[in-house]
Amino acid sequence: MIQPAQPELVTVFIDGQEIAVPKGTNVIEAARMVGTDVPHYCYHPKLSIAGNCRMCLIELGMPMTDRATREPIMDEATGKQKINWIPRPQIGCGTTVAPGMHVKTQSPMVKECREGVMEFLLINHPLDCPICDQAGECKLQEQATGYGRGYSRFIEQKNVKPKRTRLGPRVTLDDERCVLCSRCIRFTQEVAKDDVLGFVDRGSYSTLTCYPGKELENNYSLNTVDICPVGALTSTDFRFKMRVWFLKQTNSICPESSVGVNTVVWSREGVIYRITPRRNDEVNDTWMPDSGRVLYKEVQAENRLQPTGDPASDLLATATRLLQGGAVAVVGSGRSSLEEQFLTAKLARQLHAATFVVGRTGAGDGILISADRNPNTRGALVTGLISEVPGDLAALGREIDAGKVKTVVSVGEDLSAAGLTAEQLAKVAIVYLGSHANATSAAAQVVFPTLTVFEKSGSFINQQFRLQKFASAVPGLTGATDDRVVLDQLVTAVGGESAGSDLVSVWRELAAGIPGLADLTYAKIPDTGLLLADDTWSQLTFPEGESLHHQPAAAETTA
Repeated sequence: MIQPAQPELVTVFIDGQEIAVPKGTNVIEAARMVGTDVPHYCYHPKLSIAGNCRMCLIELGMPMTDRATREPIMDEATGKQKINWIPRPQIGCGTTVAPGMHVKTQSPMVKECREGVMEFLLINHPLDCPICDQAGECKLQEQATGYGRGYSRFIEQKNVKPKRTRLGPRVTLDDERCVLCSRCIRFTQEVAKDDVLGFVDRGSYSTLTCYPGKELENNYSLNTVDICPVGALTSTDFRFKMRVWFLKQTNSICPESSVGVNTVVWSREGVIYRITPRRNDEVNDTWMPDSGRVLYKEVQAENRLQPTGDPASDLLATATRLLQGGAVAVVGSGRSSLEEQFLTAKLARQLHAATFVVGRTGAGDGILISADRNPNTRGALVTGLISEVPGDLAALGREIDAGKVKTVVSVGEDLSAAGLTAEQLAKVAIVYLGSHANATSAAAQVVFPTLTVFEKSGSFINQQFRLQKFASAVPGLTGATDDRVVLDQLVTAVGGESAGSDLVSVWRELAAGIPGLADLTYAKIPDTGLLLADDTWSQLTFPEGESLHHQPAAAETTA
C-alpha cells in the first residue's frame, strides 16, 4: 500500500484549545478539526475565497513581541506571552493559520456579528421553510435557528424576485432564495471551465442569471445545486420529489468510467430518488458529472430482465450441460465488481476457457470522466481475468467462425454491441448473466437475470489503482440473483470447489490468491478507498495516452 506524505504542521489556539493543523489551513477548517463549526455560506473548501457573506466572522489575535527587539512580551500575572487581539472581527475563510495564532469563535462580539449578518440575509428572504425544496439540508435554515432573532424588524415590502427560472436543462432557479454567495459562479469558472453565470443589478435587487444567449448546460451543472447553501438552485429532476429526511443514504461508486467518483445514493422504500457526490479529496474532490447521476434509472428501466418463472435449478442444469460440452469462451466485464471478476476468472480456469473483456473508450473530459469507460478494468487485470488492454470481440468472432468455440458465457455484456454479428451468435450456445435485455439475452439459451450495481455490494479498482467499495442501496428485483451467487454455482456445477459467494468468503480467497490484496477484507476497505501499489501488475496504455498506472486525483487535474 502507498502511504501519503505527511504535511507540515502549525500550532494554533481555537477558543483556548491548542491544536496542530497543516500549514496553509484557513480558520474555518482549523476550527472544524476541534469540532467547532464556524457558520458560513460563500466559503467552499474546493473553491477560491470570495468573502461575500461575512457570516464566518471571528476574533483574531497574535502573540505580542517587542517591535525593536522581537522579544516576546510576557504577561506578569500569568507568565504567558500576551496576545494582541485585533479590535475588529475578521473573516475566517480568508484567514490562514500562523504559528501561535489565537482564535475566538464563540465570543459575545462574534455572536453579535453573526446575528447582524443573519438579520440582513433574511430581510428579503421568504420565510417559508416548510415548503422550500431545500428544507432539511439548508444552511440558512440551520443558522437562523442559532443566530436568528425569531422575529423581523423589517417592516418595508420585501423585494420579489423571479421563481422557477430555467438556468439550464437540469437546473431550476428560485432567485428569491439566493443569498448571493457566488459559489455557483466560482464553480462554473474554476472547475467546470464554463463561465456562464453572473450577477446583474445592484444591492438587494441583485439577481443570478446566465449570460445572454447561454445556458448552464455543461455536464457538471448539478454540482451548483449540491453546493448551493440555500434553496435557490434546485435539481429539475429531483425538485419536490421527496423530503430528504425520509431518504436513506448509501455510499457507492459511480460506474460511469474508471475515475471511480465517490457518490451517495438516496433511496426510500426500495426506490432511488437521486445520486449526489461524496467527498474524497484523492479522487473527485466533492464533484461528479451530471451523466452519472441518472444511472440509477436503470434499476426500473423498461428493458430490465424479468425472471421467467423457470426454477433456478433448471437454468443451472441447462447451463451446466452446455458448459460441459467443451470449447467454451468466457466474456467478462470491466463493469463487474472485483469479486465478480475473481469468480469469473475462477470459472474460466475450471473450464479451461479463453477469457475476453469488452473495452469501452470515449473522449475523456479532463475532469471526472476518463477515456476508459469501464469502472473496473484494473480489477480485471488484478484478478487475472485479462492480461492486456481490453478491446472488442473480433478475436472471439474469428474463433467462433473457425469452430473453436461452441459455447459462450457472457457476464453482463451484450456480445452484439461488442462486435459479434447475429450470424456468429447463432453459431454458439450462449449462457447470459445480466440485468437488462439486449440482443445477447434474446439469442441466449440460458438467461440468469442478475442485479444492478445499486442492488449489490462489492468493490472497484479505479484508474489510480485505488480499491473502493460500494454497498447495496435498494433490494434487488424479485427473482433476480446476485452475480456472485450465479458464478459460484456455475463453478461448483462444472466440478470446481466453492468457498462461498458472500463477500467474506470471496475476499478470503482473494487475499489468499492475490499478493497485492493479502490481509485485506471488504470490511477493511476505508470509505475513501485504499491505494494499491501497481508495480505488481503489467504496464499497459489505453487510448488517448491514459496509462493503466496511477492517475492524478481530481484535485490535481482540476487545479
